[in-house]
Amino acid sequence: MKDENNSPLIGVVGPCGSGKSTLIAGLEKHGYRCRHIAQEHSYVRHMWQVITNPDILIFLECSFENSTSRRKLNWVPADHEEQQRRLSHAREHANIIIDTNILNSDDVLARALDFLKDQI
Repeated sequence: MKDENNSPLIGVVGPCGSGKSTLIAGLEKHGYRCRHIAQEHSYVRHMWQVITNPDILIFLECSFENSTSRRKLNWVPADHEEQQRRLSHAREHANIIIDTNILNSDDVLARALDFLKDQI
């Protein structure tokens, strides 16, 4: 879904607390056109395509422990597992999966920028 400037649309998806908003803010500062995809809240497996249908899909991986500590969520593991199930279709179709468990936000942005420079 390119706009009139032929700029590709980048979708960012992942469980709560994975850093979607932070990554999008960083990418937008570098001039990328992005959409936050709240797929983790939908029961429709392909909702990421319905909502946005991005040219490039970035999936942010995040563990139960990190999701709950970053967002101060009052979850049990089953809540995170359900989000993972809801995200499975997007994960399978992602152009890149970035593990935010092992990277800080600057490193996640750097990894995404490095990937995007080869794609666009």
